Amino acid sequence: MGRNGFALKQVFIWRHGLLLVPLIFLTLFFFFPLLTILLFSLFPQGQADFSGFLELMTSAYYCDTFVFTLIQAMLSTLLTLALAVPSAYVFTRFQFPGKTLWMAVATLPFVLPTVVVAAGFNALLGPRGLLNMLLIGTFHLETPPIQMDRTLTLILIVHAFYNFSVALRLITGYWANQSPRIEEAARALGVSDWTLWWRVRLPLLRPALIAAALLVFIFTFTSFGVVLILGGPRFATVEVEIYRQANDLFNLPMAAALSLVQIVFMFVLMLFYTRLQRRMVVSMTAQGAVARVPRSPGQRLLVGVTVGGIAFLLGSPLVALVLRSVSLQDGVGLFYYQQLGTNARGSVLFVPPAQAIGNSLLFALLTTLLSVSLGTVTAYLLSGRVSRLAALLDPLFMLPLATSAVTLGFGYIIAFDEPPLNLRTSPLLIPLAHTLVAMPFVVRSVLPALRAIPPNLAEAARSLGASGWRVWWRVEVPLISRGIIVGATFAFTVSMGEFGASLFIARPDTPTIPLVIFRLLGQPGALNYGQAMAMSSILLLVCALAFVGIERLRKAGIGEF
Repeated sequence: MGRNGFALKQVFIWRHGLLLVPLIFLTLFFFFPLLTILLFSLFPQGQADFSGFLELMTSAYYCDTFVFTLIQAMLSTLLTLALAVPSAYVFTRFQFPGKTLWMAVATLPFVLPTVVVAAGFNALLGPRGLLNMLLIGTFHLETPPIQMDRTLTLILIVHAFYNFSVALRLITGYWANQSPRIEEAARALGVSDWTLWWRVRLPLLRPALIAAALLVFIFTFTSFGVVLILGGPRFATVEVEIYRQANDLFNLPMAAALSLVQIVFMFVLMLFYTRLQRRMVVSMTAQGAVARVPRSPGQRLLVGVTVGGIAFLLGSPLVALVLRSVSLQDGVGLFYYQQLGTNARGSVLFVPPAQAIGNSLLFALLTTLLSVSLGTVTAYLLSGRVSRLAALLDPLFMLPLATSAVTLGFGYIIAFDEPPLNLRTSPLLIPLAHTLVAMPFVVRSVLPALRAIPPNLAEAARSLGASGWRVWWRVEVPLISRGIIVGATFAFTVSMGEFGASLFIARPDTPTIPLVIFRLLGQPGALNYGQAMAMSSILLLVCALAFVGIERLRKAGIGEF
């Protein structure tokens, strides 16, 4: 064997050895906790016991909980699509000033933590929200006229706010790559506008609509922070019930049974989604629809209403959040920000917010490092030539995105509580859990850029004498660098705002920013409420800056969900 052959063999061994690392990580820190949940639910006392599953199937309460979770997820999905489809039409077919900026603004909610989103709507529509305070002061009312707190309506609105950008980007990206000739032919045959929508546009968009619906349904089915903060005890979804059974009632077998049912259900949905997403990529054509300047008054009105609706829907709760953080009884000021470091109630569990910010930053940096390393290697694994293996592994690596963060945190509690993996009290559990949630975003950011590299580039470099590592460093890394940076920014932002798993595994002395906000919102008093708004505004600023970085680095083809 010559020197080149030996070098190629070494590269082959190293690369395939590295590809095992994310599989080992996924097995150890994802499937092992899930297997522990399975064993704990089936063998709670060391012997087979199916009473938890029998109670799930026979109890009217748990059946109602599952049905309500399904209904609210379906309603949230329908509402999100109803808002996203007309907006996608406007962004696909029309060219108008600030189009790129408005698309970026529409994406901002996706990178915001659920705690911040819930706090924003609380600041806008809550009993002490800006609208209620304005109406009370204007009409001298004794009670808040807007009673949307702890209602299903508010949950649906917040879910639509949070997932609007997911559906908008998926549908717009797919629609923009479809040829306009089919619609032109239909119009030439005299097809009316409504018939065009039902017979041409919606059938053409069916893959994107189904993919967007599946992804939004997955996110809303496993929604935790929004339902917990804004829904209250009246609206117990499966996610909230897992937390309540494990944290409040200490009924770990029932929590494990609920988690297992949800995991199986989510895996089936994610399997459908990943298959559909691959078909969408294959079916995209090179000749897409050409955006044009709106000419008629109706077209200009449609663009104006769409942009105004996006500004109101997505901007009003965030503006209300910031305004509420500086609103005082006697005017405007930074009093609540100044009081973030004071322990007014003398709580023994008090942690200065500055320390919570430091904890979040440290965990986010560790998460980013782990997610980028493992996610990039995973992207190489999924971009290989073995299509059947990639088809099997793709939903497996996406599964943490669909798995409840609460389930993940619960699995860590019972899986890592004994030697040799006694990590229950270790702060390292937080970045490990955050990495599992953030790694799919890195994979979906790097994978398209990796698949877009022509194979002949590496072959040409090797023919010129470049070694395998030099080809990777000098050819492949520059081409996927934007995807890596976008994925790293996503990972950092996801870690900063992660709430569900942290609520389970974070120690009282190492809280993150979302946990501090949750504690403040759960305590009475204007000071605690104002401090919660101030902390939420700080987290909003951090996520907004990260979002700006994502949008500056993102280009066509970078990122798929």
